[in-house]
Amino acid sequence: MTLAATLFRPDLLERYNANGPRYTSYPTAVQFTDAFDPAHYHRAAQEGDPHAGLSLYVHIPFCDTVCFYCGCNKIATKNRAHARPYLDRMKRELAMQAALFDTARPVTQLHWGGGTPTFLSHDEMRELMAATAEHFALVPDERAEYSIEVDSREASAQTIGLLRELGFNRLSLGVQDFDERVQRAINRVQLRDMTETVLDAARAHGFKSVSVDLIYGLPHQSVDSFTRTLDAIVDMRPDRVSVFGYAHMPALFKMQRQIDESALPSPAVRLAILERVIERMSEAGYVYIGMDHFALPDDELTRALEAGTLQRNFQGYSTHADCDLIGIGASSIGKVGDVYAQNARDLDTYAASIDSGQLAIARGVRLSADDLLRRDVIMRVMCGGALDFGDIEQAHGIGFHAHFADELARLAPMAGDGLIDLTRERLTVLPAGRMLVRNVASVFDRYLGQATLQRFSRTI
Repeated sequence: MTLAATLFRPDLLERYNANGPRYTSYPTAVQFTDAFDPAHYHRAAQEGDPHAGLSLYVHIPFCDTVCFYCGCNKIATKNRAHARPYLDRMKRELAMQAALFDTARPVTQLHWGGGTPTFLSHDEMRELMAATAEHFALVPDERAEYSIEVDSREASAQTIGLLRELGFNRLSLGVQDFDERVQRAINRVQLRDMTETVLDAARAHGFKSVSVDLIYGLPHQSVDSFTRTLDAIVDMRPDRVSVFGYAHMPALFKMQRQIDESALPSPAVRLAILERVIERMSEAGYVYIGMDHFALPDDELTRALEAGTLQRNFQGYSTHADCDLIGIGASSIGKVGDVYAQNARDLDTYAASIDSGQLAIARGVRLSADDLLRRDVIMRVMCGGALDFGDIEQAHGIGFHAHFADELARLAPMAGDGLIDLTRERLTVLPAGRMLVRNVASVFDRYLGQATLQRFSRTI
């Protein structure tokens, strides 16, 4: 039986297709509050394990043009001068954050996201990496994952060479779709040659891994048109491919109002496209990692999946999510000890905080013992597809069946539908449930309600 046949059950996908979190954190950002006391963050930073690794996320919000589908925190501008004051403030923020931590702790993961990080000039990127190395212990290339999001429309082969020189060893390329009609509808015209140039340069400069992002559910997409995009990607053979379902939420993201809703594919067409994705990627030898991620058999994500060490953080599936995460820049989120903390989203508030000598933390949450328990449960389901009740009891000092009696009752119909295998000792996500793992995990989310569900995308 093919991978598509075991994963893709249209009857179940239609029945369970509801709004739900992606669980890049638990509690999700919906539960962050502006009543959060930043003092908790300071204490958690100073009480951390001195031997544990650190992860840095740097948010650079600027884009040359805006993509209509995008829900990220970004600022569209062609004025590159905006980068200078923002860079200066990020450098001061790096110094303030470093003062809270034992900076002998190794940085084993670094990610620049956006926006478009390469909006910065080459000299500005050198300056930012130098400031990072000045304040934190960046470990050697062979022990670290240093990644950056790249827009191939404005990244030359020279840019890719510079990024490798700075220490980056992984690239993430946004493609979304190669069909010209779709590209015009989402205001992102990107020729295949542009992407191939970046991929070729990354290989020539010795990048460990290149990932490509696609989106299904965009205006004017069809099974045939998206198949052509998949064929092109398979020809390029990136190490990782993510194929996200477009979440049309114009009430939350104003730029999406530029998209013609009548041109969006129907739910049936979306499902058919998704089925084709699974077929084509499996035919090409990619391993299904989970949700919307595929990787080549020798990729670190695949090895982590097989070893049971796959993790999940704000960038998605990862091999380093057990690190404390420090967020730098407007809107960035940190996870330190038992707290999540998010910086102010708008530049003016962010700037005012940094200029006053304070971190720009604007909201967050301190996790309770129950939050920590449920985070452990949800992440085991999301990353390993299994839950050993005895392990949870030992780790958290609870009786699983007593503590989660309501949740186990709600899981029973999923077991009846063949999504999971549920015994007295263990929950195992079956092949038919792997694409619906968000639905399984959400059973353990005590915050979900009708009001909060509307803040999340559809699970398919």
